[in-house]
Amino acid sequence: MDTYEQQAYEDVQVWLRKLKKPSSMTQTFTKNIQSRMNNLVPKKFHHLMGQAVKQMVEGVINGSEYLPKGDYEKAQTLREADEKLQELIPVFQKGAAAEGAGTGAGGIFLGAADFPLLLGFKMRFLFSAAQIYGLDVHDFRDRLYMLHLFQAAFSSPEKKYETADRLENWEEYISDKPRKISMATEWDWTSFQQQYRDHIDLVKLLQLMPGFGAVVGAAANYRLLGQLGEAAKEGYRLKWFQSKE
Repeated sequence: MDTYEQQAYEDVQVWLRKLKKPSSMTQTFTKNIQSRMNNLVPKKFHHLMGQAVKQMVEGVINGSEYLPKGDYEKAQTLREADEKLQELIPVFQKGAAAEGAGTGAGGIFLGAADFPLLLGFKMRFLFSAAQIYGLDVHDFRDRLYMLHLFQAAFSSPEKKYETADRLENWEEYISDKPRKISMATEWDWTSFQQQYRDHIDLVKLLQLMPGFGAVVGAAANYRLLGQLGEAAKEGYRLKWFQSKE
């Protein structure tokens, strides 16, 4: 392991420890505010969001709509992979920001359309980045890994702790999982969408308000893609190191 990889390995360990941190007072306070704001959002919106997340999970596990359209070859070194990822993140951030500005200008129900579109940006990003780090996007087990990285970025401290533990012991977790894509019944998409909805940024909910939506939507989408980019970088680095063991 060269100096660069040693530093990257240490960064991954810091990231895992961060995921395992218990809830802070600030996080608890923020969660309470989010819960109150969620109660003000029409049930129809929550239904639309739940369906969008369900379709996204099904698409990741069983489908092909998130397969990269571009050609992303596996990097030869970890440094090369990291450099390619750093080039990829802003491309998706800018695309998501432009989409968020457009839908955010239309108020709550047009704003609701942003969620499946943003989910699509996020998953296409994860699929594209996966190829750079050598994951097989046609492998069911690697697709499960992507969903866990999504949870690492957007879930409660309790779920992040559980996710970090599973990522660290990934080979044990997938020991009885098939490589071939199949209709999976083990993934709890209901809990998945609840985590995502309850822990998405407060600023994202402000996108639903007419007058604020365009500016907030662009900024929120840009930030959320950056948040996922961090999880992807450290999570795929972890997978890289595990593959070398």
